[in-house]
Amino acid sequence: MSEPTAALTMRAAAPDDVGLIHALVRELADYERAPDAVVATEAMLTEALFGARPAAEVVLAFEGPTPAGFALFFHNFSTWLGRRGLYLEDLFVRPEFRGRGYGRALLTRLAAIAVERGCGRMEWSVLDWNEPAIGFYRTMGAEPMDEWTVFRLTGDALERAARA
Repeated sequence: MSEPTAALTMRAAAPDDVGLIHALVRELADYERAPDAVVATEAMLTEALFGARPAAEVVLAFEGPTPAGFALFFHNFSTWLGRRGLYLEDLFVRPEFRGRGYGRALLTRLAAIAVERGCGRMEWSVLDWNEPAIGFYRTMGAEPMDEWTVFRLTGDALERAARA
């Protein structure tokens, strides 16, 4: 993998970027073999990212004027550290821009944000079949949390739990 070219720029997303963000999310879902899983609309993303109480933030990467990828993140909290952390929900570089150091540049930007904001850690999940990503994350110094299993309540199960 090479270092990012001088043509790479990154910036925080703005409300006018929601259509692009939505398109990138759909491309990520295609890559993760779940194209029908995206139910988020542009309106939902607008509210979640730029509404009265933003739930997440996005950094966009461009090669020249062309969108190359994005990272979507939010803050969580560690009771053990007594500090917030940065949780990377999505990192995606379009296939035609891979191998140019853009994923590393996005992760580096997020790590800098985490440090600037006093976060105690940065975390994310990766699909177990995504060996290229796992290998890449290890080169960044990330360690898998093998003893942890992610659990999720969604849909009817979430509704039932709320009524229990």
